[in-house]
Amino acid sequence: MKQFTLRRGGAATATNGADARPRGGRNAAKLAAAAVLALGLAGGVAACGGSSSASGGSIAMVGYSTPETVYTDTLEPGFGKTDDGSDVEFSNSFGASGDQSRAVEAGQPADVVHFSTDPDMTRLVDANKVADDWNQNEYNGYVEDSVVVFVVRKGNPLGIQTWDDLISSDAEIVTPNPFQSGSAKWNLMAAYGAKTIGEGASDQEGQDFMKQILEQTPVQPPSGRDATTAFTGGKGDVLLSYENEAIAAQNAGEDVDYVIPDDTILIETPIAATTDASDSSQKFIDYQYTDEAQQAWADAGYRPVVKSVFDKNKDKFPIPSGLFTMEDLGGWDKVNTEFFDPEDSVVQGIEKDLGVATE
Repeated sequence: MKQFTLRRGGAATATNGADARPRGGRNAAKLAAAAVLALGLAGGVAACGGSSSASGGSIAMVGYSTPETVYTDTLEPGFGKTDDGSDVEFSNSFGASGDQSRAVEAGQPADVVHFSTDPDMTRLVDANKVADDWNQNEYNGYVEDSVVVFVVRKGNPLGIQTWDDLISSDAEIVTPNPFQSGSAKWNLMAAYGAKTIGEGASDQEGQDFMKQILEQTPVQPPSGRDATTAFTGGKGDVLLSYENEAIAAQNAGEDVDYVIPDDTILIETPIAATTDASDSSQKFIDYQYTDEAQQAWADAGYRPVVKSVFDKNKDKFPIPSGLFTMEDLGGWDKVNTEFFDPEDSVVQGIEKDLGVATE
């Protein structure tokens, strides 16, 4: 097992790994523009107006589902109290990461985009909507981290502690659809990596394990937040999710516990301003690396990327002994093509056999 140390803002990375981060993969399949734009409009941005490049005093924020309340309740009001943000108004759209990325590609207004996975950002780089140097800051373009955990019923009645426990207990699993949700991709690669990296299993054994997970997942909601809602509403025995979602559920008074498995993946989420955004958009991103904003992420259950803030909160965020990264699995470019191409990939084949939509 690789040994990990804390670098950049508390993220665990392999001590023998390179500093460079993968840019993300190419997703060849695209939804029809009209259909995707309709998805974006349903998220609410269209009703709020155009991009900040037109108005100069507004930021159209488009993000993946789970950090919505961090933005609306804390980060946006906090930025508004600064000199840079005092005259800025926000419009917001949050939803499944892949759907959000495709909607922006199709024309949904966006000034700041925050996705769950690198490939969702790369899609916009390829569409010339985000500059190709989006990840060239000291945090590699990531603004908060998390890990994949098991969210269980209060008291953990099935005694689930390991990945193998999910299978041996015949637990009904909840995880989102990987062709809509970034959370689902992280969940499945955590399962695959737990086998291939954590246990030294073969690639085929890792794929077979992912298949077992999906065979025990009768319903796949469209986003990480929708999956949490389904689980807290009574569906399933265990939810695969972001650590921050488990903490948010507990803070909301839900009767759940969560387990951080020894072998799990470090989740890194990319943020960028679009190419036609105003200066206030980049200033809002810069604000998120301040101690105040990083503490807001920590208070909401996300792992800060600024090391000094992580260190102040390290008791909340234990580092699993077998933590690995997407880079350890070959990087997003390789993973997204091999596992998540909606027309021909490992997970596409599994989902097709199970009768689950991949578009």
